[in-house]
Amino acid sequence: MTEVSAGGIGRELLGKRLTGQREFDLFKLSLQWPGTYCQRTRRCCSSNGCCQSSNNLPGFTIHGLWPDYNDGSWPSCCNGKRFDVNEISALRKGLNKYWPSLSCSSSTNCHGGKGIFWEHEWEKHGTCASPVTGDEYNYFLTAINLYLKYNVTEVLKEAGYVASNYEKYPLGGIVEAMQNAFHATPEIQCSKGAVQELHLCFYKDFKPRDCEAASGNSCPAYVSLPEFVMPEVVNAEAQDSKLSF
Repeated sequence: MTEVSAGGIGRELLGKRLTGQREFDLFKLSLQWPGTYCQRTRRCCSSNGCCQSSNNLPGFTIHGLWPDYNDGSWPSCCNGKRFDVNEISALRKGLNKYWPSLSCSSSTNCHGGKGIFWEHEWEKHGTCASPVTGDEYNYFLTAINLYLKYNVTEVLKEAGYVASNYEKYPLGGIVEAMQNAFHATPEIQCSKGAVQELHLCFYKDFKPRDCEAASGNSCPAYVSLPEFVMPEVVNAEAQDSKLSF
C-alpha cells in the first residue's frame, strides 16, 4: 500500500520499509517544490500552505528530516513518543513559513490515528532521529537550521535557475550547482518533467555527503521549476460551513 503524508509523496518511491529497527546511517533533508505540488491542489483549507497567500511560497519548503539507511530503507515509529504540539509552540512561525503542509489531508501517526503534518513527521521520523537530534523541539529546530544553512533555493538562484513556467533547465546543471555549493550530490525527483523533491544527505554529524540513490532517476534531461500560483479552488471549510445550514 502506498503511504502518502500530507504535503508529501509516498515513501515507497524512496525505499522499502523495514519491520525491524537498527541504527540508521544518514540523514536526508527532503525539500519539496511548491510550484509543482500545488498544481495538484483540488481544495483549500486553513492547513493547506498552497492556499495561504501570506506564505507566498517562492522556493523549496521542508518535507521532512529523515533518518535513513544506505540501502534506501528507513526506520520508523521508533520509541512510541507521542507528538505534543505545545512542544513546538515557539517554532510555529518558522514551521508555518519553512515547513508548511501542502495538503488538506490528515497524516497518519504511529498510534493508529491521524493528525497534522508535523505530527506525522515527528512520530514516524523524528522519534528515530532522536538519538542524534534529541526531543521533539530540537528535531524540528535542527531541520529548520539545516534548511536555512543549506539554502537550496538561493544556490539555484545564483546559478540562474529560478521559478519559471516557460524555462527548461538542464538537470545536470542543477546537480552541479548543488555539488559546487555543498560538495555533495543530491537526489532529485520529478513529476511530469517538473522538479518535485530535492534531497540533501548528511552524515550523522550533519556534514554533507552524497546521496546513495541515482539522482534524477525520475527526471528528464531538462526539467522545469514551475512558479507557485495560488490555486483557484473552492475553500473546503467554507463549503462545509454552507452545507451545514
